[in-house]
Formats: sequence, structure tokens, C-alpha cells
Amino acid sequence: MENLTTLADWLAYCEQMHPRGVNGIELGLERIRTVAQRMQLRFDCPVFTVAGTNGKGSTCAMLESSLQQAGYRTGVFTSPHLVHFEERLRINGEPVSASKLVAAFADVERARTQLGPEVSLTYFEFTTLAILHEMTRSGLDAAVLEVGLGGRLDAVNIIDTDCAIITSIDLDHMELLGPDRESIGYEKAGIMRTGRPVVVSDPMPPQSVLDRALEVGADLWRVGTDFNTSGDKQQWGWAGRGRRYAGLAYPALRGANQLVNAAGVLAALAALHERLPVTAQAVRNGLAFVELPGRFQIIPGQPTLVLDVAHNPHSVAALTANLDAMGFFQNTHAVFGAMADKDLTPMFARIGPLVDRWYFADLPSPRAATGQELQERWQRLGMRPDAALSTHATPSAALQAALAAAGPTDRIVVFGSFYTVGGVLQDGIPRLQAPHL
Repeated sequence: MENLTTLADWLAYCEQMHPRGVNGIELGLERIRTVAQRMQLRFDCPVFTVAGTNGKGSTCAMLESSLQQAGYRTGVFTSPHLVHFEERLRINGEPVSASKLVAAFADVERARTQLGPEVSLTYFEFTTLAILHEMTRSGLDAAVLEVGLGGRLDAVNIIDTDCAIITSIDLDHMELLGPDRESIGYEKAGIMRTGRPVVVSDPMPPQSVLDRALEVGADLWRVGTDFNTSGDKQQWGWAGRGRRYAGLAYPALRGANQLVNAAGVLAALAALHERLPVTAQAVRNGLAFVELPGRFQIIPGQPTLVLDVAHNPHSVAALTANLDAMGFFQNTHAVFGAMADKDLTPMFARIGPLVDRWYFADLPSPRAATGQELQERWQRLGMRPDAALSTHATPSAALQAALAAAGPTDRIVVFGSFYTVGGVLQDGIPRLQAPHL
């Protein structure tokens, strides 16, 4: 431990500690719960836990923004990060300092190795304990925890939530969570607690989610039943269980899918209103000022740049619909990188008709498909034989190639893995000025 002095040291140590399991993942809560108990880990503030296939990050950001506008000190744990590990914990909207995480990692290691028989932890379990530990020491009024994978056996589920939120459920991580929406829904529903509210913002949730709420006696808030939305092109409204909001501006996060996420956020705030009162004005401001990089993020300039971490069929379908709604562009260039286990065929089938030039990128992860493999997968589909194709060593190199080819009336879409979007954000947000101007 003496030679572990920086955050990079600790992260490298965690990576080599526990290589077992699928992709370095070993599901189960027994080991992490043992260490958490040794650390006497507990929250003294209300906790929101957010699970789902898509929309988790946006839901967390809107919750955070609304609670901050109401004057509460917030802590938000999300994963993965785009560029810097410290992004995984935001205290009052700001990434935690590396020095605080270093101290938290040391406390976890002490509990893991010195307060009883040594316990093996995965990278995600170790880092989650450090982040949760730092959150409990930060004087929070409200904590928001994003599930990393699934729910029932995810590391954050060692914390009993005060309000569970389950966003849209679709097919992803099927090798770990099951082959269909029912199986995946059952895993997500594992964050529910008896007598506590659970907000289900998926308009068509798997039956397994509804059954689990009944089984554990959770207080189910279901969209279309317990709350609903209405609106026109200018504004929208929310109504549910004795509360009503009218004349709301649409969320600052772009995309038609964000209204579904916002509706779930308002239901969660309503469900915990007695413990965390939030005024209508705080809700309005929270939705108006929310920011989240990499979620249909449009960077103004020439050409137009769109960043989106869409990495499964459902999120790519949403990205495609949002791109369709943007209007006319001369050409669309796509910078794309993805993990090898992703279901690429429906993703390519959906967005392929829009893309005139592909730039397939290698990613810095052993789980990733190479750019060459992605290009071959695309070619095997036989779609758009007129589309230009190239492969690149990094997302940043792919973006540079797209910039060199793009005209001022074109757009460049960077999507796929967090590594893809993070790769083009390494040096900050790119500011584009087409060379052809």
C-alpha cells in the first residue's frame, strides 16, 4: 500500500487484483457486503437508485439538477466515465478530487485485508466501495446511485434505496443478465425494497418487473397508471398522485426519449416529497439547466458534431430518430467503435441508411472489436455499398479523418462505446471549423 500514492496507482492495482469472471465481472454481493460491513458503510440521507438499459445517466443528471436547484447538497455516482475516473462521483455537480478518492481507496484496502480474513474484490466492487465511502463522508442531503450492470447483483445494491427508478429495459449484456426482456427486467427489479417507492418509467415494462414489485411489496409508480405526461411543441405537463406540473419547458438534454426520463424523475421527486421537498420552480430550473456530455450532445460549428454513447439496438434506434429530426445535411459521417459482444446487426440496420461515410475505430479495451472487425461486420450486411469505409487506430484519429473529408454543411456523428465518445473528448470538446470554408 505504501507505493500506492496516486489515483492511477490505485486503479492499476484494482485492475490486476481480480481477473476472474466474465470480462473481469463476477456477479454477487457477498464479498462486497462483507467489506462494506467492516467499513460500517451507511447513508444518513435519502438514496435514489437508478437501473435500466438506457436513460440511467440522463435520469441521474435530471434528478441531480432538480435537487441542486432546490438547495440540496447532492452526491451522484455514475459509471462508466468518459475521460477521467473522477467523473464517476459528482459532489454538488463537481467531479470529486483525486486526493479524496486516494484516501477512500486506502480505507477500502484496510478493511479488505486487515479487519478480517482477506476478501477478493473486482475492479468495480473495489471502486464502488471507495466512491460510496466518500459519499457517506460528504455531508449529503441526497444521494443518487446509478446501477452499473443489471441491478439485483450489482455492487450498488448493497445500499437499501429509498426510491428505486427503473428506466427503459432492452436487450444488452445478455451473456450476464439473460436472453430476453423478462430475464433482464427481473435483474433490474432487484433494486426494489419492501414498502419503498419504485418508479417504472418504461411505458411497456416486462411483466417480471411488475410481478417483482408485487412480490416484495414495493410502492409501484407506473407511467400511464400512477403518473402521465401531456404536451405540445412548446411545453409539456406532468400529473400523478395528487401533484401536477403544467407549462414545463422540455428538458435541456436533447432527444425525444428524454421526456420519458424526465417523467420518471418527477415521479421520484413526488414519491419522496415529504423527506425532500422540491418546489415547482426548482423542477423547472433543474430540467432547463441540466447538462450531460455524450447524450445526443450537439457541438455547434461547421460541420455539425453529434456525440452519443448509444451502444445497443434500443439506444441506436433513439439516436437514429433524433438524427432524422435534425433536418437536412449534405453528408453524414459516422465515427464508430464498440465492444465485441454487442448486437451490431440491428444497430447497423437502423442507422446505416443515414450514414454516407464510416470511420471504424479501435478502442483501448481488450473487450472491444477492432475497427477492421467492425468494418467487416458492416460489409457482410451488404447495405449502402456506396458508403465510404475506413479504419483508424483511435477515435480521435477517426474524427480527424472525418474532419478532413467533411464539408461545412455535413455532420459528424461519434457514437458507440463510452470509449468512443471519451476518445474524442480527451483534450476537451472539439471546436470545428471546416477546412473547406
